[in-house]
Amino acid sequence: MSMDYKSAGVDVEAGYTAVNLMKDHIKSTFDDNVIGDVGSFGGLYSIAGHHMDEPILVAGTDGVGTKLKLAFSLDIHNTVGIDLVAMCANDIICQGATPLFFLDYMATGKLDPQKAADIVSGIADGCRQAGCALIGGETAEMPGFYDGGEYDMAGFCVGIVDKKNIIDGKSIKDGDVLLGLKSSGVHSNGFSLIRKIFGDDEKALTKHYDEIDKSIGDALLTPTKIYVEEIKKITKIVKVKGISHITGGGFIENIPRMLPQGMCADIDIDSYEIPAVFKLMQKKSGLENDKMYNTFNMGIGMVLAVDKLDVKKVTDAIHDVVVLGTVKKGEGVIL
Repeated sequence: MSMDYKSAGVDVEAGYTAVNLMKDHIKSTFDDNVIGDVGSFGGLYSIAGHHMDEPILVAGTDGVGTKLKLAFSLDIHNTVGIDLVAMCANDIICQGATPLFFLDYMATGKLDPQKAADIVSGIADGCRQAGCALIGGETAEMPGFYDGGEYDMAGFCVGIVDKKNIIDGKSIKDGDVLLGLKSSGVHSNGFSLIRKIFGDDEKALTKHYDEIDKSIGDALLTPTKIYVEEIKKITKIVKVKGISHITGGGFIENIPRMLPQGMCADIDIDSYEIPAVFKLMQKKSGLENDKMYNTFNMGIGMVLAVDKLDVKKVTDAIHDVVVLGTVKKGEGVIL
């Protein structure tokens, strides 16, 4: 019997079909700086239009983690791409960078062209929200490595900032105020624990709880919020001294990453209403407060440090902002 690539589990024709289904989604993210078309070996992007004294490129890469298990169980694949872009774009804006372009990688046991197109439609949606172009990617069919209906994803985002405008936290001082931008939900961290709390099969994920107004699966699959436009608006109003993206490690590990040595974050956890999904998670898991704030975003996706004289300017301009606390001498985070 003769052998070919398809008999080994890789369907090249399915790959061609997937690319054709993806093209319109990809092109919807293009701007005038994109050079070339879909299908080149490398993505080309011009930075000639960015008039800066000393342009600095800022890069970030990330994935979606085991949140994908929920997408598999519920057969919903058009939102996890937003998560992928968000996890990368939200990281680079912490340094004040404007996202320019995005690359994605997806690996699967058996390529389903329509499912792949749905995933890319979410990536394109995320890119449009972040204002960046999807200029390249890779879809790898890897039979025997992944189960047929499963896939994994990774993303890579590049942005640009003038060196003099880099946000690095060095100017943060005692008395500065910490502002929180509200999250859209759990975002894309802590799902290995979340899956233990609620389960990750279809029956468990379609269950309704009194605390929330939708199935738990729909609540948990809510895409990660992309903060690019909000951050850009705030930086035009005031000097932002530091930004922390609240991802894995929650408040406890992420906020100190932007603080100078010898400074700590004094957080008032009663300064905002914690979303119901986190209260439900704590109720079902029995986790203490410190563990919750060391694992999840608890309703706050970004924390910004600003001078106390600038607080009102931000709260007047931005709707979903919370005065979380202050910076003072010390180490770590005080809840």
